[in-house]
Amino acid sequence: MHKFLFIAAGGAAGSLSRYLVSGMVQRMIDSSFPAGTFAVNMLGCLFFGIVTGLFEERLGFPPEMRLFILTGFMGAFTTFSTYMFESTTLVKSGQWVMAALNVGGQSLLGFLCIVGGLALGRLIVS
Repeated sequence: MHKFLFIAAGGAAGSLSRYLVSGMVQRMIDSSFPAGTFAVNMLGCLFFGIVTGLFEERLGFPPEMRLFILTGFMGAFTTFSTYMFESTTLVKSGQWVMAALNVGGQSLLGFLCIVGGLALGRLIVS
C-alpha cells in the first residue's frame, strides 16, 4: 500500500509542476505554438534521463524513490519522457525497426485518435 502513496504523492507534484511550467513558458512565448507543452516534454526527457542514469549507477536510492520520481512525478509531468526512453531502449538493443514503429506509430496513431475522438465527441453531442 505504501508504494501507491509514493506514486500518488509524486503524481500530485508532477501534475502541479506540469501545469505551472507549461503555463509559465506559454505566457513567456506568447504564441499559438504549444511552447509550454513542448518545454515540459523536453524537460521531462532531460530529467528522466538524468534520474535513470543516477539509478543505473546504483547510488543507493531506495526503490520508493524510483516510484516517487519516475512513476509518480514523471508519469504526471509528462508520459512523453517514458515514450522516448522506451524508444531509446529499443535503439540501444539494436531494435531499430521496433523503435521506428514505436515513434512513428504512436505519433501518427495518436494524432489520428485525437482527430477521431474529437469527431466522435462532436457527433455524440449533436
